[in-house]
Amino acid sequence: MAASSTPPQIPMSKLEPAASPSRPSTAGSVPLSQTSSTVASTDDREPAPRDDNSAISEYEREAYGPQLGEKGWDEFEVRFAPGDPEDPHNWSRSRRWYITLFSGMLVLNATFASSAPSGIVPQMMEQFGFGREVATLTIALFVAGYCVGPLIWGPLSEQYGRKLPSLVAFVVYTCFQVGCALSPNTGAILTFRFISGTFAAAPLVISGAVISDLWDANTRGKALGFFTLAPFAGPSLGPTVSGFMAVAGVSWRPILLVERAKKMRKETGDDRWWAPFERTEISLKKRVENIVARPFKIFFREPMLIAITFYMSFIYGCIYLLFEAYPIVFTQGHNFNAGISGLTFLPIFIGACLGVASYLVWWNPKYERLAREFAPLPVPPEYRLEQAMYAAPIFALSFFWFGWTSYPSVSFWAPMMAGGPLGFSIVWIFLALFNYIIDAYLFVAASALASSTVIRSLFGAGFPLFATQMFESLNPRWASTLLGCIALAMAPIPFILRTYGPVMRRKSKTGL
Repeated sequence: MAASSTPPQIPMSKLEPAASPSRPSTAGSVPLSQTSSTVASTDDREPAPRDDNSAISEYEREAYGPQLGEKGWDEFEVRFAPGDPEDPHNWSRSRRWYITLFSGMLVLNATFASSAPSGIVPQMMEQFGFGREVATLTIALFVAGYCVGPLIWGPLSEQYGRKLPSLVAFVVYTCFQVGCALSPNTGAILTFRFISGTFAAAPLVISGAVISDLWDANTRGKALGFFTLAPFAGPSLGPTVSGFMAVAGVSWRPILLVERAKKMRKETGDDRWWAPFERTEISLKKRVENIVARPFKIFFREPMLIAITFYMSFIYGCIYLLFEAYPIVFTQGHNFNAGISGLTFLPIFIGACLGVASYLVWWNPKYERLAREFAPLPVPPEYRLEQAMYAAPIFALSFFWFGWTSYPSVSFWAPMMAGGPLGFSIVWIFLALFNYIIDAYLFVAASALASSTVIRSLFGAGFPLFATQMFESLNPRWASTLLGCIALAMAPIPFILRTYGPVMRRKSKTGL
């Protein structure tokens, strides 16, 4: 298989890391002037010149204020000291893993809800009296909500912290899920599904940013391994559960430093303690502009992010397209009932689990070795892409496998087992690209993930709308071949970024 070939090895000299957009946590509840020696001991590199016109530098100043020696700097700026227990990176590992797994469960819940109606389409059509196209909208509109939600939740989490937007969004999402269950007519269920998806999008964006807040680059890969499984486990398990139900009849940093500054002023009675985020005077219009426009301000200025996003979006769209393709192959072609047809999605989930397990066993230890080689500098983001270089051809070949074994005369096991390498390759690709986005856009990870999620969700919402017509018009063989050819055409993206990523980052308009 194509995965057996070894990706080209890039000399380390060509992958020199660009300046990190984030500043190290170097001080705490003491004047900054007393911590300068600590700064020197933890990072002896010369600070990279800052491009004052870059978007990321703008957000850096907003959150961290002026650097040592710059205009406006003073000794009463509040920052974290090394080892500070209030710094999330210094929380206990058990607490951080609890938050990580809980974040993954929120994503699992939201994505499970996105595909759950696919197993009860006949019952909904009978209950509400609509056709299959409208039934498909119950999935498409939920995913369409993912196009709106990230524009709100990602930037809000950078402005007001991760916790409050997550709690508000998930409570409202839960309420509208109840509304979906109690919907009296077609208009109500379609409206409630869209609103549910809008609020369910919060964990899709915020959870990835939470993980970047909690973990250093070495451990982040392990945490993202579990997190990445959730978006694919949810849609894969949704049709299985609902199918049998039918058969059965049933950037913390700015926010935390603001709170610390308030505490210091209260405890000491000295109003000179401050956090940079407090001193940023932003009008309501500017604040709204930051919240809504920031994800796309970053997106449209970054060719790397655009390329990654469209590749991930195509893959994501294919996942939701399968909710329409599988019933054609297995329900119509092999005469499975809704419950058994739902089970055909399980190989995707099993393949995804194997993808995560292999990542933890092989790729993450390899990254930890690279971290020791590059220390004290960070590992260049391009090293995250190697697993995507293996997985890209596997993803394309999976569609050829699925399509050309989909004849009713061929055992159902043949097309069903194509889901294994499909799920495996999707997880490897998404893990590589998620890690790459976070490493390259660390300081504005939530906004970068938000813009990527919006575009990805447009594909997820749109693909099911034409999937049935495509698979019925072209038949499953040629429809799958078309998808496989598109996947092959996009497969070079991680190879190109691996080779030219360092040059593109140095020329970045957002100062990466």
